[in-house]
Amino acid sequence: MNILINYYMIMGFTDKDLQQLSEKGISENKVRDQIQTFKEGVPFVDLDKAAVPGDGISKFSKEQELGFVAKFDKSKGGKSLLKFVPASGAASRMFKALFNFLDTYDPKNESLQSYLERTEDKEIKVFSEGLEEFPFFKMIRDRIAGQAKSKDEEVYLLVKEMLSEQNLNYGFYPKGLLPFHNYGEYLATPFEEHLKEASLYAKGKDTAQLHFTISEQHGKMFNRQFDTVKERVSHATATSFNVGYSFQKSSTDTIAVDLDNGLFRNADGSLLFRPGGHGALIENLNDVDSDLIFIKNIDNVVVSQFLKEVADSKKVLAGLLLEVQSKAFEYAKMLDGNNIEGKQLSEAKAFMEEELNVRFPENFEGNSIGDQIEILKDKVNRPIRICGMVKNEGEPGGGPFWIRDRNGNVSLQIIESAQIDMDNNKQVEILKSSTHFNPVDVVCGVKNYKGEKYNLLNFVDPKQGFITEKTKDGKELKALELPGLWNGAMAYWNTIFVEVPLITFNPVKTVNDLLKPAHQFK
Repeated sequence: MNILINYYMIMGFTDKDLQQLSEKGISENKVRDQIQTFKEGVPFVDLDKAAVPGDGISKFSKEQELGFVAKFDKSKGGKSLLKFVPASGAASRMFKALFNFLDTYDPKNESLQSYLERTEDKEIKVFSEGLEEFPFFKMIRDRIAGQAKSKDEEVYLLVKEMLSEQNLNYGFYPKGLLPFHNYGEYLATPFEEHLKEASLYAKGKDTAQLHFTISEQHGKMFNRQFDTVKERVSHATATSFNVGYSFQKSSTDTIAVDLDNGLFRNADGSLLFRPGGHGALIENLNDVDSDLIFIKNIDNVVVSQFLKEVADSKKVLAGLLLEVQSKAFEYAKMLDGNNIEGKQLSEAKAFMEEELNVRFPENFEGNSIGDQIEILKDKVNRPIRICGMVKNEGEPGGGPFWIRDRNGNVSLQIIESAQIDMDNNKQVEILKSSTHFNPVDVVCGVKNYKGEKYNLLNFVDPKQGFITEKTKDGKELKALELPGLWNGAMAYWNTIFVEVPLITFNPVKTVNDLLKPAHQFK
């Protein structure tokens, strides 16, 4: 008992702290591990080289792509399919420039042109010049009809109508429920567009399955939106929809510490926990069960004229997954039987190297046959992810690299710039040599050859998290983000990168992105 009391004293826990941990479903060991991570720091990744076409990124001919599409279309009938959409992001960052505009512009005392010259605000310039092309323009203009005394004031009132809490309050909305596309007769949200898209590749028989991870406070809003659009989309796509939701688990929140790595406390004395970032969603992904799972972010959608091209790209990835998975299953079954011969052993190893991008230690051949079989079993019995990669044209985002872990093992990973040591010239050169980036376009196979689902939590690299500095109530603190969902949370998956068309990547990071062709219905 004395040892236990001393342990709590060392950790700084009170009885109320322990009750708080229990209510959140967080173990004391987990908090202790997180504090140790703060003390040790998160190591930078060790980039070995950039993944490029021919060395880490596959690039297929049109004929090959059609073959994968055909394979998927032929095989999907016997598979359970699911589209998994991280959708908890709020729209506030999307309107950052517009919130600033409301705070700094007064149409009664200054012309818009004078404001733009004074502030050199390029975002507002683009917004005001493209105003009539935004999907919500006509609807908001009708709401403020007769209020504006000039064109400049109309711009101001439009923004105020969009963002103020007393009006549309778009800044509070989840991004998935904002009007993104104008089809004349109706405005479509990203949520609705994901339903349409799912009908083209995530439909088994007549039903498409979708799962959205959302904030708990937005649950009723998503339900209302589904009730509003389901009849229209079902009629247009000849599809019924089974839509599920989940929330980021409280147990995935991470402890905050002060700059000396002591427990950070709120004004009421309680421990401060912060959301663990999108890496926490590996728990949500682990809770769903389908043969093939398509992952795509909520804001990455297109208007209907581009849907087929986007869907065909998804089918290419899915067809490739089915092809390599069937081979992996054959070898896994053979290895499980322990009746594999030398030639078959070599073939299994070659398959993993050439098609699953597995890298083996140099001394692999020096192991006994029994040990070689065990290594091959470990490497082949893993979830598989096929990740689309687009050519880098200056967009922000993580990229595909070969990295070397702390044990010297080389693997394909999606790496964010924050994980790279920018003071290391060699690492920076590798970063600069990268040709592609990650649009979050993933197809997952999460079952073994027996049809048993892997426990995805067993394939996370906890050392690929992020430590950031924040403030709370004027005090500085350190926060810990869990390894990103498609970064360290999938570090030990078997990974294949495939070049996909740029049309598959159309995120809306700022409101002005809605002016891009992929979001303009013609």
